[in-house]
Amino acid sequence: MTSVRRLVSVMSVMLLAGAFVAAPASAAPPDTPWRKRHWPQTQPWQVDEAVALNGKSGPQPIDPQRYELPDTMTWDDYKPVPGTKWADPSVRGSERNFNGALVLVDYPNQPFVVTQPAGSTIYGNPSGVQNLARNDVPGFYRDFLNKPGALNRGHTIHEYWMEDSLGKFGIELSAFGVYQMPSKSHEYGIEGQFQRGAGCPAGDTCNRNLRTDARAAWVAAVGEAEVARYDFVFYLSAGQDESATWQEFGPMKFTTKEDVTDDWGPPDTALPNWNATRYVDWTSWQASANIWPNATQGSSLQAESSGMSTYAHEFSHILGVGDNYNNPYGIPARRDYSGPWEMLSRGTFNGPGGPHSRWLIPGTAGSSMGAQHMLRNKMKLGIAGPVLNLSRDALATSGLVVTQVTARSAGSGGINVTLDGGDRSPACNDPLCDGGGYDNYTLEVVDRMGFDSFTPDSGVLLAKTKNADAAPFIWTIDANPQDIDKVDFVLPDGTPQKMTIGDYRQLSDALFHAGTGSGSRFEYVDTANRLHFYVLDRSRNRKGVLSYDVAVRSLDGAGPATRAVRAFPATARRDSAGWARCTIPVRNTGAATDVFRVTAPGASLPRTVTAVPAGRSSTVDVWLFGRNRASVTVTSESDSAATATTTCRVTR
Repeated sequence: MTSVRRLVSVMSVMLLAGAFVAAPASAAPPDTPWRKRHWPQTQPWQVDEAVALNGKSGPQPIDPQRYELPDTMTWDDYKPVPGTKWADPSVRGSERNFNGALVLVDYPNQPFVVTQPAGSTIYGNPSGVQNLARNDVPGFYRDFLNKPGALNRGHTIHEYWMEDSLGKFGIELSAFGVYQMPSKSHEYGIEGQFQRGAGCPAGDTCNRNLRTDARAAWVAAVGEAEVARYDFVFYLSAGQDESATWQEFGPMKFTTKEDVTDDWGPPDTALPNWNATRYVDWTSWQASANIWPNATQGSSLQAESSGMSTYAHEFSHILGVGDNYNNPYGIPARRDYSGPWEMLSRGTFNGPGGPHSRWLIPGTAGSSMGAQHMLRNKMKLGIAGPVLNLSRDALATSGLVVTQVTARSAGSGGINVTLDGGDRSPACNDPLCDGGGYDNYTLEVVDRMGFDSFTPDSGVLLAKTKNADAAPFIWTIDANPQDIDKVDFVLPDGTPQKMTIGDYRQLSDALFHAGTGSGSRFEYVDTANRLHFYVLDRSRNRKGVLSYDVAVRSLDGAGPATRAVRAFPATARRDSAGWARCTIPVRNTGAATDVFRVTAPGASLPRTVTAVPAGRSSTVDVWLFGRNRASVTVTSESDSAATATTTCRVTR
């Protein structure tokens, strides 16, 4: 089922420890003060999915979760970031425009796939581009990766980094080659770690260093002075990459390793047709013989099937951030760390068709539109938007904080809460355990637009983070930790294979949503670390900018402010379906902004927590069906003694 199309977001107004602090005027829509979202009438600036529910009988979720698995996405899912032209190559990074070299290499046994006829390889590639002259390949891949065009649908590496960094980092690419390597492709692809030393044909020498030979060829052609001009190097290898083929052309194609056919085997008949691979025991020999994308200081290695996101992922390593993903088939099982929400996790796989479409050449499907970096990594890279920095100890002294956060694609940062003195979580060893040792919590908003268009959902993303890159150093808090119970693929014999508990798509429904009945959660309590997070409300402005009101408080202190509340009775009439809605006025008579919990036994509540600034009033909806009266209690989350009780009554 196609997901609801989401629009855009930006950070606008903050409430720090009960005091309003305005963000730059350009970040917020005109005439949209925070309190307006707490009145029942629909404002013209609230272009919102929930508005479409108006007129339906009975209570409706204010923020329904409608996630979509990456596998079913198409290019129609892409939504641009309004008011930006990040793909424009003439717009340079405001802090740094990185000068990169794209160095292309092929092999005596493996020409560039795009120079071959359509569908002519064992993988059924190339697709869409074929029969190029060898001399034209460098320019083709330079433009495919970094010049807006029809084949890349206008999306580039430069665009990714400009959007992700809010215009701070740009990328320029110059292409070199094609240089033919002195050895066969599989002598570089079959190496000691993932193949565990197995599968090298007789007479060949495997585990060769592709970077060493590629750089030597490049230096021989252009000289050391030219090579020194570049900030980094992308080495582009002819052919497939193993990351995108080990599963699709291994266990997904053959039920057992003994079923692998000769055409997928090695040129040496003394070797089996299968070989060892990274995450599981076997794949076809042909898949195992492909290179695996990777990065070291100053350079990265990709293949023709590597989508544009792979380059963004590897460039992140060049900038100094590590990997943050698991083995989805590991024993013992371990949940994925940050899933589809983070470029240095499996957000690299995002793009039309999802993870099982990453073997196409050129890479125009999965791995073509990777997720932005999560807040922790943006902070490390120095590219985060406005960040509200809090600490566990300070919250106990100041009292709760209410703030508005908008989606990262449109420039938002988020919240970082430091765990003073370290993570107090108890030891655990189940598959869903985060492992402990974290330093912070981060909270940010994801909306399906820009490079986040191919994330599964829009909502609030909560995570625990470490300061050091000791994976897992980002652990997404899953609002739906139960098994997602979806089929991953079907074996050749027709047996469906469910996603493992370690599959990154288990986190497709991880985001928090406002209100009740959303299909997700609106609050999260970490008792050990003495923190309570709330997702209070959501709205969009006239441009479609998505915002969430959120709050965080310490369980160990409410701060010095006096807490008090009043609630007033309301009456309602039944509609034709028998539902009656009372709009209960609530006034914060305390001295600071507060979050209040609403209870009404026997009634339906679209929200059970709401924030009200000091001295202001708001309303909560209470729905009745089959009864004429309900008692409504409103209680401060900061001080349970601050409470008020009133009534909802049906007049007829």
